[in-house]
Amino acid sequence: MSAPKVVVTGASRGLGLAISRRLAASGFDVVAIARRDSTELAELRAVSAPGAVSFMPFDLSVISGLPELAKCVRTTHGAIFGLVNNAGIGTSGVLANMRDTEIEDLIRLNTVSPIILTKHLLRPMLAAGAGRIVNVASIIAFTGYSGLAAYAASKASLIGFTRSLAREVGRAGINVNAVAPGFIATDLTLDMGEAERDKIAQRSALRRLAEPDDVANAVAFLLGDGARNISGTVLTIDAGNTA
Repeated sequence: MSAPKVVVTGASRGLGLAISRRLAASGFDVVAIARRDSTELAELRAVSAPGAVSFMPFDLSVISGLPELAKCVRTTHGAIFGLVNNAGIGTSGVLANMRDTEIEDLIRLNTVSPIILTKHLLRPMLAAGAGRIVNVASIIAFTGYSGLAAYAASKASLIGFTRSLAREVGRAGINVNAVAPGFIATDLTLDMGEAERDKIAQRSALRRLAEPDDVANAVAFLLGDGARNISGTVLTIDAGNTA
């Protein structure tokens, strides 16, 4: 029996790389999609086990190319069991000072792209009567954060998308969930100073920041048998920041 195949977007670094690594270790075959390859992802492809990892280069902000991407994924890899919509950008800035193009780029990649890609990879799941979709949101979607208004809007939309789609496709045997990471060691938080990161950690119930592997473990759980009756849920991984 072949391993279930899962598409992970934004998989060449950070959270996406950690998710890909964890899923491969759990026995999933991972189709890693990103604009460009990375040394870390190449190393993962060379040593991944028990699941295999393959790479497909694509700029997910090119919305018009998403139908063809989905077709290529299905043609190359066969039936897709799961989709992890992780790719996104965290452009920060006071809304009044942000360029319109920055806002448009952010919404295109963080909101429009995952919805359209899901649409095209969902169809074979509906035909198979099984599948899992996990959207990577953020605690900012429900807490807010100064300087991240546009980013918060994009992640809040993913939560609404998750809950509505879960109702839409549940009868077909497809589970749709989201994870909401807190502040973790990704490109977004690396822009913060150490003092600011320490301040956020001290506000958390566990007095620390969550790590990429914590989010990866949550995604693996939602894709596994243990989550077969979980759908329409947002799983928060933030070391108790929102407790």
